[in-house]
Amino acid sequence: MRIYLDHNATTPLDPLAADRMTQAMREVWGNASSVHHFGQQAKAALDEARGAVASLLGADASEIVFTAGGTESDNLAIRGAAEALEPGGRRHLITTAIEHEAVLNTMKALAKHGWRVTTLAVDASGIVSPDRLREAITDNTALVSVMHANNEIGTVQPIAALAAIAHERGALFHTDAVQSAGKLALDVHALGVDMASIAGHKFYGPKGTGALWLRRGVRLVPPTSGGKQERNRRAGTENVPALAGLGVAAAVAKQRLATEGERLTALRDRLETGILRSVPGSERNGAAQPRVPNTTNISIARVESESLLIGLDLAGIAVSSGSACSSGTLEPSHVLKAMGLTHGRTLGSIRFSLGASNTQADIDRVIEVLPPLVEKLRSLTTVGGRK
Repeated sequence: MRIYLDHNATTPLDPLAADRMTQAMREVWGNASSVHHFGQQAKAALDEARGAVASLLGADASEIVFTAGGTESDNLAIRGAAEALEPGGRRHLITTAIEHEAVLNTMKALAKHGWRVTTLAVDASGIVSPDRLREAITDNTALVSVMHANNEIGTVQPIAALAAIAHERGALFHTDAVQSAGKLALDVHALGVDMASIAGHKFYGPKGTGALWLRRGVRLVPPTSGGKQERNRRAGTENVPALAGLGVAAAVAKQRLATEGERLTALRDRLETGILRSVPGSERNGAAQPRVPNTTNISIARVESESLLIGLDLAGIAVSSGSACSSGTLEPSHVLKAMGLTHGRTLGSIRFSLGASNTQADIDRVIEVLPPLVEKLRSLTTVGGRK
């Protein structure tokens, strides 16, 4: 038996989405920009998907721009808005130290081109303080980008309060909602943001699909030149089958939101409580609330996460030590470092992210396997010159 507890990295494709994609690949092969029957058939599939994604976000279909995933959506929002605002003299950007690399590296790239970037710190809770934003923002700030839910520790940021501060100074506000879409009830208008990014494969849609919600009236400079697709914001012929699958995944996610959230919260809390009780030296990382229902990040003293990952995988349990986009590196998590955790605590951190396939039996199996694994690894590891 294999147990998958890495849903923040990616999720399996929903069977209904797969069926829709298969049907579209066979039957809806026209170019959505064509005016004839085949083209209009493809356009109708895109319109249906756009409506489903908009509904998931509490938005209007005309405000949805399809992309190839969360990274492109973040880039389109940040680069596109920055370039559009540059002629007005606003050359200051603000983000946080716990953002996904799609945001952090985009900010670094813009800094090399003369933009001033302020990176807000967080404390051990993993929550961004509105007061810190208020201190950092100026009349020259063009854009503030703060993720809605953190991909490693699951904490949910006070986006509405942060967006209100940005708007007080005339700045736009973007949120990376990749880890909250499909897990939390979202209403982008209630959040008060100007742009929000999502990725299909985080809520059982196909990889290579995503969207940027763009408040009506917000201007972007398109990153690529070409045709007039996506209302002149993203040139290129749309991947109709994949986006049709994205639409189905969005509709299913919204339908299951309330019941699945309650179920995953109960399973996560059972897992977290079981580990903290049975593994000496274990600690949860980040605030208990507010948090997405499926995520817990736990540090285990005197054990390296890489050894834990291998040991758990050999036992048939798949977890991670942080962002999938940072896998393969021996560097400690930048999120945990930004929270001020000790080097040892960051090196021994494990992220468990639950999903639709997980059951109470899965959770109990992890609680059964982990304590003896930790004991074994500690017995094999020299710490401070002692076994």
